[in-house]
Amino acid sequence: MSEKVIEGSPRPYCTQCGHVEFYDPKVAAVVVSSLSDMVLMVRRGVQPALGQWSFPSGYVDRSEAVEDAARREVMEETGLDIRLTRMIGVYSSTGSPVILVVFDGVVTGGQARAGFDVQEVGRFHKNDLPGMPFPHDRQILADWRAGRGRDL
Repeated sequence: MSEKVIEGSPRPYCTQCGHVEFYDPKVAAVVVSSLSDMVLMVRRGVQPALGQWSFPSGYVDRSEAVEDAARREVMEETGLDIRLTRMIGVYSSTGSPVILVVFDGVVTGGQARAGFDVQEVGRFHKNDLPGMPFPHDRQILADWRAGRGRDL
């Protein structure tokens, strides 16, 4: 394999057969889940942003529906069941391989507990959230508060 610019981007290709390798982006499901005026958050137990509060989230597995991944990640990280109510939006940045698909959700059951990659589960008033560690967090919150997105 070698690398050259193909269709405007550097890509690995086979010098013998000409096969071009296109890397897939990573899709992550994120959930802003609420109960009344409280927002469900997790204190991260892994990098990046170890120890900081964020929304439950994680990568979508191959062949998994994004909505299923969102529900699974919330259950794995918090022990709680949710019902997705709408998609808030899709967020990405030039140079980052990660695409975020963000949903609004409502807690419907379960027992709150920290999952294996979470230090703590917490609920914060929607007007008193802790600092957020990731680049799209402010826009996600603004879109969530404005009710943007589409109903599921």
